[in-house]
Amino acid sequence: MILIADSGSTKTDWCLTDEHDTIARCATQGINPFQQDKEAISSILAGELVAHLPCTSDAVTQIYFYGAGCRDEMIPMMRQALDSVFTQARTIEVDSDLMGAARALFADSDGIACIMGTGSNSCLYINGQMIDNIPPLGYILGDEGSGAVLGRRLVNALYKRQLPQHLVTLSEQETQLSLTSIINKVYRQPLANRFLASLSPFVSKHIDEPSLQQLVSDNFHDFFVKNINLYHNTSLPVGAVGSIAYHFSTQLEAVANAHGYHVGNIITSPIEALTGYHREKLRR
Repeated sequence: MILIADSGSTKTDWCLTDEHDTIARCATQGINPFQQDKEAISSILAGELVAHLPCTSDAVTQIYFYGAGCRDEMIPMMRQALDSVFTQARTIEVDSDLMGAARALFADSDGIACIMGTGSNSCLYINGQMIDNIPPLGYILGDEGSGAVLGRRLVNALYKRQLPQHLVTLSEQETQLSLTSIINKVYRQPLANRFLASLSPFVSKHIDEPSLQQLVSDNFHDFFVKNINLYHNTSLPVGAVGSIAYHFSTQLEAVANAHGYHVGNIITSPIEALTGYHREKLRR
């Protein structure tokens, strides 16, 4: 019996499967070993996950955990936390959310895998390995193509008179946010990246506005220029995981084509595809 996880800092999606069928799906709070210690992670596993499984923890024989914050130096601690709860698991593999995205998008094929949600990331994926990665640098220094940067671009364009006045009025009416409250949330409250990304549904709702289409396209253009083009491989398909890629797929495909790339899969969440990937591995 295999347990698979796709984890972010806010939410973790779990899937329990055997070689044929999905047995159970559930979600817990986010797990990020860069932000939480082993005891906190073990508590989440024991208190939120095990109770929702239709079997005992001893029945789980393989675990594949993909998550934000799973850097090389954090992987041993994350593996120990899983082992402390699932004591009979013979295989416990921990890897980055980017590897999870790559496997979900391409399985054993080659491609350029992208994460485009609140933040962004990408890698060159060849023969089942990430062989190159341009560091995303976060929403202040980088994260081109992300929801956080799209929100930042929106606010900048609204209040520096780069967008029509009716969009300023509309945004304040629909989001119930003034310039003062936006400045407060960005500079005085935590998780500014999540707040900025939360403005992207406004863009999506009014994407028929040419000026907002341009805003999205410019965000994706920077993503290709500062990330994807640096892999120097236009022959490979580009795939993307995340809400920004999914909801703005038309603009993403147009920008990719303009840079000489073909867009393959675009999926909102990798958990289903990851389940299929590991189920196939088990059957071999």
